[in-house]
Amino acid sequence: MNTIFRVLFFFCVGITLTAQTTYVPDDIFEQYLIDRGYDDVLDNYVTTANINGISRLRISYSDISDLTGIEDFTALRTLDCRFNNLTSLDVSSNTALTELSCNSNNLTSLDVSANTALILLQVQRNNLTSLDVSTNIVLRRLNCGSNNLTNLELDTNTFLTKLICGSNNLNSLDVSENKDLTSLEVIENKLTSLDVSANTFLTWLSCGSNNLNSLDVSTNTALTSLGCALNNLSSLDLIANTALTSLSCGSNNLTSLDVTVNTALTSLSCGSNNLASLDVSANTALTSLSCGSNNLTSL
Repeated sequence: MNTIFRVLFFFCVGITLTAQTTYVPDDIFEQYLIDRGYDDVLDNYVTTANINGISRLRISYSDISDLTGIEDFTALRTLDCRFNNLTSLDVSSNTALTELSCNSNNLTSLDVSANTALILLQVQRNNLTSLDVSTNIVLRRLNCGSNNLTNLELDTNTFLTKLICGSNNLNSLDVSENKDLTSLEVIENKLTSLDVSANTFLTWLSCGSNNLNSLDVSTNTALTSLGCALNNLSSLDLIANTALTSLSCGSNNLTSLDVTVNTALTSLSCGSNNLASLDVSANTALTSLSCGSNNLTSL
């Protein structure tokens, strides 16, 4: 009978020990953990107790291809895995995450529905065709530029202050519920319209290289930087934007441009339009002026 009990005891111990290890198949990832004292042998396994209390993991620029094992880093609040070779990333078990930076990889999809505590999400320069952030209601900063997104729903992300979603394939973008936005970058999309009337805290707006036919910034009185070059704008009213210090509106169809009230301007680029005249006599703070390729007869 004692022999049977001994066999059962060691069998159970074996099961317990197996359950307390985490499979880490990527040798570069495991070597990183070894170098920092979380593991000691390169054998594709790490003692779970050594990693499940880690709150920050910064493994960018490491040529890691597989982050299998990340699911047992259950205390993670910050994960920085930028500039690696990841084609997939499962963070469904990392529910404590507040910051996730996985930009500059080869991700084709990313599920962050379980990461409801996220404040910062950086996923730019991947191959994402969709991104659902509807459950990330406390998100404040989102960078999803340089992907293949055709749609981006942000109506639940009412705490957003910074949004970068340029270089995608967006045909429309609704930011009416994102009233706390201070920075918005939507360059190189396919937008034909952009309504920023509700974003009265905007200080930085970059919407160049789209198909905008009009742009109303009359309610954006806090704007200090406006970039709207390479669109189809025939007019641009800047009377309400007296805080502007930088304006880039070149390569449009402007026939007139009044910047007489924008006396804080230090940089003005308005080349490649149809301007016949440009009065910058009141813009004494200007240090940079580019207005070539127009029809100017007076300046």
